[in-house]
Amino acid sequence: MLPPPLEMHIERYSFFQVAQIVEERQRFQPRTSAIFVGDDDMDDDIESPPEEDYIVNVGDIEEDADDGIEDDGEPPAWFESKKRIKELRDSVRRHDNDTGSPEFQVAGMTERISYLTKHLQQHPKDFSTRRGLVAMVNKRRRLLNYLYQEDQERYVAVVQSLGVRHKPPGRYDREEKYASYPKQKAIKKHLLKRK
Repeated sequence: MLPPPLEMHIERYSFFQVAQIVEERQRFQPRTSAIFVGDDDMDDDIESPPEEDYIVNVGDIEEDADDGIEDDGEPPAWFESKKRIKELRDSVRRHDNDTGSPEFQVAGMTERISYLTKHLQQHPKDFSTRRGLVAMVNKRRRLLNYLYQEDQERYVAVVQSLGVRHKPPGRYDREEKYASYPKQKAIKKHLLKRK
């Protein structure tokens, strides 16, 4: 026979072993509680607030399928812009397969320039778009200068049909234009050598 403290220690140890084995076996079994059993009986006792007090009803959440996309019945601005570009290009096109004539390119750029101008009026700090707009305006100006040199009648027709403000290139070349100015800067007095 074991002494009483040791016997008590063995009983305690075996109790903890049994409790641990029982816990491990029940770990993966669903736990049942008195709270979850008999919920049907408890519905009658609890008063639920009226439906006007709820912020959102269950059906409202499930029926919302647009996920934040507004549909005001109008097509998006980019779609209208693409459609307008196609219309303008078709109006100045030389033939059915024309995709590279200056008139075709200027027509597309004109609509894109107006679209970006409207964008920059709403977003004045969009500097990358501003750089792109300036580059596009300069490219359109060069194309119109080329068209003016090649065929002035087509140039006039394109400028009038698109409503573009463009000043044709001058009659004078660069050398004649700046001939009246000195060819180099004036020498500064403090840089002259004194005799």
